[in-house]
Amino acid sequence: MAAAVKIAVIGADGQLGSDIVAACRADGHEVVPLTIAQLDITDEAQVRQAVAAGGAGVIVNTAAMHQVEKCEANPARAFAVNALGVRHVALAAAAAGALLVHVSTDYVFDGAKAAPYLESDCPLPLNAYGNSKLAGELFVRSLAAKHWVLRVSGLFGCNPCLEKAGGLNFVDLMLKLSRERREVRVVDDEILTPTSTREVSRQLLHLLRRGAEDGLYHVTAEGECSWYEFAREIFRLSGSAIELNKAAPGEFPMKVPRPKYSVLENACLKRQGLNVMRPWQEALAEYLREKHGIH
Repeated sequence: MAAAVKIAVIGADGQLGSDIVAACRADGHEVVPLTIAQLDITDEAQVRQAVAAGGAGVIVNTAAMHQVEKCEANPARAFAVNALGVRHVALAAAAAGALLVHVSTDYVFDGAKAAPYLESDCPLPLNAYGNSKLAGELFVRSLAAKHWVLRVSGLFGCNPCLEKAGGLNFVDLMLKLSRERREVRVVDDEILTPTSTREVSRQLLHLLRRGAEDGLYHVTAEGECSWYEFAREIFRLSGSAIELNKAAPGEFPMKVPRPKYSVLENACLKRQGLNVMRPWQEALAEYLREKHGIH
């Protein structure tokens, strides 16, 4: 699939979707951007019509309800978007004969393994968000003949995160707090892999160029850290003098159960020689340079 193709991006105005649109256009592909306002994936007829009219050979679905607390408070809505909405997209992609690229999450795991999760590990979500996203994965894998399910973790990107207050990702929130406060406290008992949306976009393009096998892929930066360690690197690279301390146990009680360890290993990418994801520290440094002018 090295030649230019027509690519429809659902959720094109989101944090990840906007970077995928930009990367695909820069790589010479024709892109059909479908924003949240333009396409409601919970409307099956609308999805079917949009996919058929777009005539794309590749459909990338980044649309999701991903605020964990909102999903837990309204699981019916979470499943309507993250599961049944994805089913609508999978059926439409299958009918069009298109490759469906669907974005999922590290929250399909419970974190009990305490070692990087492989694609072959059995999922066991702890909350409604994780369960709804896992259901969406299964719809894609069972209904879309041609598909890539891409699990990501701890995303940060230059464009606003539409579901977060003020659109701030963790990096931008820490930089904001460093200008407003003398001290910030961050939890040190949740381990993840911060992943740049630009890196995910580059990896997707690499899969398209190389023609990867259908299936499930973990697509995260290399390495792992706690939220505290992530904040420490942000402040180190930005030269911030803010005092950073570890939050006390129970200081920020979780309203919804979350995995304490959600690091993913890009095993399937590496097996095919396709992994181009860099260490999270390198991607963070690039992000700070390009968005904030921090060198």
